[in-house]
Formats: sequence, structure tokens, C-alpha cells
Amino acid sequence: MQRFVPSEFGTDPARMEEAMEPGRITFDDKMVVRRAIEEAGIPFTYVAANCFAGYFLGGLCQPGFILPSRERVTLLGEGNQKGIYVDEDDIAAYTLKAIDDPRTLNKTIYVKPPKNVLSQREVVQIWEKYIGKELQKTVLSEQEFLAVMKEQNYAEQVGLTHYYHVCYEGCLASFEVDDDQEATKLYPEVRYTTVEEYLKRYV
Repeated sequence: MQRFVPSEFGTDPARMEEAMEPGRITFDDKMVVRRAIEEAGIPFTYVAANCFAGYFLGGLCQPGFILPSRERVTLLGEGNQKGIYVDEDDIAAYTLKAIDDPRTLNKTIYVKPPKNVLSQREVVQIWEKYIGKELQKTVLSEQEFLAVMKEQNYAEQVGLTHYYHVCYEGCLASFEVDDDQEATKLYPEVRYTTVEEYLKRYV
């Protein structure tokens, strides 16, 4: 049976009803598509892939950075909220597995590799281990982050809102996922890339 897999990935929009403006437009628009799919009776699978490693890990979870510094890092809050980081190739692999699996029909699946549920501070510690030195750390408070965000243009505010929910509120790891909806449990044969393996590329 054919089914529709909308190009959502990222955060599950069904869990982001209380998201902050202007970033919530992303989730609202995705929910419009979901409602249309379901009202039309189209078979579907939704994939909540959490944080793309390419956006988050290379920059040590700092917005606007794509390469890890060997000198300093800014922690968002205290850097203790858990995020979930997934290599893009692994997202593709799990999506291909799920697309014709009867167990995932008309369900949301979550890509939540257990070794990749880490705080920003834990990500930084892995990098420090590789480079053999401790980074100089600055803490950016929630109020400071929001003040900086308001100075940006609309598109950048949308993206920063997502960082806010992940890194200050811990929205991705704040709920449990049943085994029959979690990709690494459904497809244990897929060997996912750990955060440690991903960061090693930059050494």
C-alpha cells in the first residue's frame, strides 16, 4: 500500500501547540497539512526526526555555527536541557524502513537514538575530550537569548525559536516514546551514528 510521508522531520508539530511566535508558524503549517491528509483518508507515516546533526552538532548547539570551536563556546542557559541529535543519513535510513512497514501505518514515529539524547554541555564535553582541552564557556541566559532573537529578521527569529524550545525548554526529551513508535527499537538492524562518532569527523 502506498502512503504519504510529508517532509516534516524535525520536531513533532502535534506536541508544539504552545510554541512561541514567530516560530510556531512552522508547526501550525505542518498541522494544516496533517489535517488535510487525515481528512482525505490518505495513508500516512509521520517522521519526527528531532535535531539534524548538521545543524546542531557541528556548531556545538550554537545557532549560526557549523564548525566546532577549539577555543570557546556559548552555553544556552546552563546547557543542561537534553536534545536528540540524529545524523541525516540515519534519518533517511529509518524513513525508508518505515515507509512500507505495516506497523507504522497512520502513526508518528520518533527517531530517538538512546546514545544521542544529550545536553549541550554533554556534547561540548565530548568535543573537549577529542581536542584535549577545555573550552572557555560563556552562559547566555534565557532573557538574553530572547533579547538577541528580537533584534533579528523574521526568518532568523523563526529558526531561533526552535533553538529556544530545544535548548531552553528541553521540548524533545520531555516525554516518553513507546517502543512501537521509536525508530531504533523498530529497526535495531540499522546502526546509527552516535554523537561521539559524528563529532570525531571534525578532529
